[in-house]
Amino acid sequence: MAAAAELQGKYQKLAQEYSKLRAQNQVLKKGVVDEQANSASLKEQLKMKDQSLRKLQQEMDSLTFRNQQLAKRVELLQDELALSEARGKKNKKSAESSSQLSQEQKSVFNEDLQKKIEENERLHILFFEADEQHKRLEAELRTRLEVLETDAAQHQTVVDSLTRKYTDTIEKLQNDKTKLEIKSQTLEREAKDCRLRTEECQQQLKNLQAALGSRLEESLCIINEKVPFNDTRSSRYNALNVPLHNRRYQLKLRDLAGQALAFVQELVTALLNFHTYTEQKIQIFPIDSATDTVSPLNQKFSQYLHENASYVRPLEEGMHHLFESITEDTVTVLETAVKLKGFSEHLASYLGFLRKILPYQLKSLEEECESSLCTAALRARNMELHSDMKRLIAVFEKLHTYVSLLVLPSTKPEGLLRTNYNLVFTNIAASLHGFHDILKDISKHYSQKATLEQDVPTATQKLITTNDCILSSVAALTNGAGKIASFFSNNLDHFTASLSYGPKGGTEFISPLSAECMLQYKKKAVAYMKSLKKPCASSVPYEEALANRRVLLSSTESREGLAQQVQQSLEKIARLEQEKEHWMLEAQLAKIKLEKENQKLKNSLSGHLTETLQEHSVLPNVAEQKKETTEKSLKEPIRSTSLTPDVESREDLIKNHYMTRIAELTSHLQLADSKSVHFHAECRALAKRLSLAEKSKESLTEELKLASQNISRLQDELMTTKRSYEDQLSMMSDHLCSMNETLTKQREEIDTLKMTSKGNSKKNKSR
Repeated sequence: MAAAAELQGKYQKLAQEYSKLRAQNQVLKKGVVDEQANSASLKEQLKMKDQSLRKLQQEMDSLTFRNQQLAKRVELLQDELALSEARGKKNKKSAESSSQLSQEQKSVFNEDLQKKIEENERLHILFFEADEQHKRLEAELRTRLEVLETDAAQHQTVVDSLTRKYTDTIEKLQNDKTKLEIKSQTLEREAKDCRLRTEECQQQLKNLQAALGSRLEESLCIINEKVPFNDTRSSRYNALNVPLHNRRYQLKLRDLAGQALAFVQELVTALLNFHTYTEQKIQIFPIDSATDTVSPLNQKFSQYLHENASYVRPLEEGMHHLFESITEDTVTVLETAVKLKGFSEHLASYLGFLRKILPYQLKSLEEECESSLCTAALRARNMELHSDMKRLIAVFEKLHTYVSLLVLPSTKPEGLLRTNYNLVFTNIAASLHGFHDILKDISKHYSQKATLEQDVPTATQKLITTNDCILSSVAALTNGAGKIASFFSNNLDHFTASLSYGPKGGTEFISPLSAECMLQYKKKAVAYMKSLKKPCASSVPYEEALANRRVLLSSTESREGLAQQVQQSLEKIARLEQEKEHWMLEAQLAKIKLEKENQKLKNSLSGHLTETLQEHSVLPNVAEQKKETTEKSLKEPIRSTSLTPDVESREDLIKNHYMTRIAELTSHLQLADSKSVHFHAECRALAKRLSLAEKSKESLTEELKLASQNISRLQDELMTTKRSYEDQLSMMSDHLCSMNETLTKQREEIDTLKMTSKGNSKKNKSR
């Protein structure tokens, strides 16, 4: 139902998007129509301009032609003028009169020519201006047309993309709708099946309750009558029964113990580094042991801190012994966890060590506050560390108390009630979280103290490196405490739920003696089961089984397709037989009609013959005139009677042609149907294969995601471990450098003392 609701929501979102896109599509269509109208109007304007340009060109051509005519006329006039001048030389008198006339004509022609030239210039100017204006308009219109064509193409592409998108969304929605309908139908069928099953299950439950009630009554009667002693009624006797062995619980507990061992090892290394670098810090600040003597208090404190490994290392050893005691074949509960006592003792010894060094640590901080180098801010940080150390000892005391309470069931079972186990575990988890919080405060205060000590004028590089080492060790200690606290809190339910391990129905826990007895019986049972176990027969490989399954699916699909094809072909054969009977009846009816027409033709022929004979007897004079008509009338029926078999043969040929054509078409139709059925079956098989391939692809992608997540997680773990090891190596290298420096100083002091002792011995001998 959630999937259906999600699909319905997706469908609604898609419908909204479709409506928005449809509105945008309408707007774009309007814009495209407007642009098309503008482009059409511009094209019409361009045509009009082309027409005007053509008119102007025609006028220009006519003007050029007129100019050419005028030029020719001018040339002719000039020739005539030259002739007239030549004649004037011969006849001066006549020349004078003719010159007057020619000059008048010349002046008239010159004026006319000047007017024509001016008109020609003016027309040239107008034509040039019109040509330039037309070219400019044509260029503008062409650029505008190109812009409009590009806009129209862009709008068309947008419209095409939107239509494709709409069609895709519509197809998706239709597919989703069909899928939802199919899913709803399947869910309805499943719901009906579930209702029927629930009714059947309720009926079976009633029958089983009735049968179990009757059997319970019978068994109770048999137990009361036949069983003289029942040890499960008494918890004391039931505790002696051998309980079941839970191997899964043991493996889980061993895994948890391994994780706890790793966390304790990190905590131990961090504590060792913290105590060691604290010892180095005392030798450097506030008084450097290389230049001046350290106070007796700090000397004693450094001496105690030098012994930290003898108290911290046993914690790791005790946890390791506890981890080794938890195996697959053992029963591990609080009553059988004997090795927990050793870890508790080592924790008590380390707590004693902390109590021993606490006064010296507090006094050392107070002495540092009294120093002249200590500022007010540094004094405040030292007092905060003063209170933090007290809180740290209190948390360790709480942890030791609760761990010692967990040891009691394996040493003194009456010392701790079973109902208090859950409370003890929850208090341990709370104490671990408090330990983590205190270490975070210590880390913060130490970092502030280190920054303040760097500002001291007498701060050396050795002090800065020691402070950095202390900060790194405190950070590692904080991380380790946080990991232990989160680990214990996450697995608290497992620790508290596993306390009811024991005999069935018992109120007491298992004892170590009964655990050993149960393990012996378990080993015997395992040996017996191994003796009964037989080797399994060889099976088909998984890949081959998958291939066989695919072949089987394809064969079943092809068989179903062939069955459908056979059914369809049978239906077509029946339909064709019906059509054959129909056409046979039609042919019979056509034959009967043909016979009737032939009979009518014969009757009309006989009547026509009788009429001609009567006319011949009544009108003998007209016989010769109508002889040709009678012959024609006689020949025509004879011709018609001779054509009747040709008509029948022609109809038979047409009928046979159409029958063969129908047979060919039916064969082609059957072939096409068989091919379509075959292709349909192949498509179904390919669709199923595609679905199987998609499912396998999804499973492989999920496996790939899990593998990538595991790889990234392992890489993160590798980086964290690498960083921690590098930090530890750097800390150890610094520690070794400082130890080498102290050793060289001690060797130099020893050499100086030896030299002084030798000089003193020589002086004594000389004396």
